[in-house]
Amino acid sequence: MRIARRLAEIYPDASCALAFGSPWELLVATVLSAQSTDAQVNRITPVLFGELPTPGALAQAPVRRVQELIRSAGMFRRKGEALRRMARQLLDRHGGDVPRSLEELTQLEGVGRKTANVILGTAYGRPAITVDTHVGRLARRMGLSHHRDPERIESDLARLLPPEEWTAFSHRMIHHGRQVCAARGPRCGECRLADICPRIGTPPGDHSPRAR
Repeated sequence: MRIARRLAEIYPDASCALAFGSPWELLVATVLSAQSTDAQVNRITPVLFGELPTPGALAQAPVRRVQELIRSAGMFRRKGEALRRMARQLLDRHGGDVPRSLEELTQLEGVGRKTANVILGTAYGRPAITVDTHVGRLARRMGLSHHRDPERIESDLARLLPPEEWTAFSHRMIHHGRQVCAARGPRCGECRLADICPRIGTPPGDHSPRAR
């Protein structure tokens, strides 16, 4: 796919923006990233894991203490409760280990398909397409999917790409969505994909490709 090849040229080293040292840390960070920025989560997690480094430690901590540690994240009360329940589920069902299957991951508290795919692709190196708001928006603008349902978008992208490219492609789409193809005011005039992108549904403005 031309778009995938071009993105690989633009973002050859694209990776997950969340800082983590283990599947457990990535799982917690991804749950915290809902309604929060990756930069904010990366400020929270060193303090959180410094005090509560394992599922066992987090499961035993008072919920108010967990909420206090993650207060600067959006929806910190709900997330604190979800993280404690998730930690207990990991202990009860998986011996404290983060599971390696989509089915088992999505049975955990606070873990949907998007979060599960982040873990599978980024922590475990398994083929996985993460459809967040950026990937969904860009997939429609680029004509790669006409759906709004994340699972249908995931299926469309999976048909267009070989499995070994799924995870890297997701990271590159997220980077491009954050840096260039914003929800409002996409900078098409600066975009290195402008000559091959149909720009479906983009607002009026400068849609001419930048000089190369």
